[in-house]
This record gives sequence, structure tokens and C-alpha cells, in this order.
Amino acid sequence: MDILQQISASLSETGIPDLTISSISLDELDLIRDMNRLLFNEDRIINSFDRKDLVLLIARFEGMPAGFKVGYRENRFVFYSAKGGVLPDFRRRGIARFLMYAMMDRARELGYSRFAFDTFPNLHPGMTVLAVTEGFRLIKSDYNTAYREYRLRFEKKLQIA
Repeated sequence: MDILQQISASLSETGIPDLTISSISLDELDLIRDMNRLLFNEDRIINSFDRKDLVLLIARFEGMPAGFKVGYRENRFVFYSAKGGVLPDFRRRGIARFLMYAMMDRARELGYSRFAFDTFPNLHPGMTVLAVTEGFRLIKSDYNTAYREYRLRFEKKLQIA
């Protein structure tokens, strides 16, 4: 059983039996593109999909697309979760947490020792709360001129299975 099947099985045990998380290919990118427009009001998902170890995950609740996560290799040690979100109708059900853990498991399988993501706490405060409650360390903060917002970088060491 691969890691996404294990996560889907554990979801049914935790009271979210109608949630599935699966990998998709670039051929199915329109699913993410549509959610990205709804969530972030922009067409750009990431700057380039020509990335080593690109991972695209979709969460479906009762068969409906509910959220996504996109990540890739930042360097030989760090897997970077570049973007993700959960549609408003599906929030407060743990979907973002399950997507994050599915991506962390995939990064671990690919041989990475650390997992990182950036967030804009004034725009998406829930990601900051998620990072802190899940044991991530704040390793950097700066001001992003493109978004005109403060950005936080969180990182967590991946436990070797």
C-alpha cells in the first residue's frame, strides 16, 4: 500500500471517511488551476512546473475537489511546499493538515530530510497556526515586495521511517 492509500485509510479511521488525497499529473493541472483562481484570485500557481520531484496533490471530499498542494525540491535536503489551499466550503475539517502530511510523507519517500513552506500571516493566518501547532520552526521572516506583505518561513525535520 503506498503512502496516499495509507493516508486515505487513516482518514476513514479518524472520522473523515469521505476524504481522499491523491497525486495528479500535469495533465490534470486544470483542477488545481481552478481552485487556485478561487482561493487566490490569480492564474499563477508557481513560477515553473519544470521542477525536480514535483508533487501535485488533490484532496477530494465526497468526490468533489476540496483542496490542493504543490511542492518540489528546493535543494538536496529540503522539500518545499510552494502553494496549497482548501476551498472555503471544506475548511475546518483538517483537510489542510492531511494535505501537508501527505506531502511530507511523499518528501520523506523521495529522500528529503527537511520540509519547508512560506506563508503570509496577515493573508492566511491559519497556516501560521497550523505550522506552530504541528511543531514547525520559524526560521526566517521578511517583507515580500510582490505581495506587499510580511512572509514567514517555517521548516520541520522529517522523521525517517
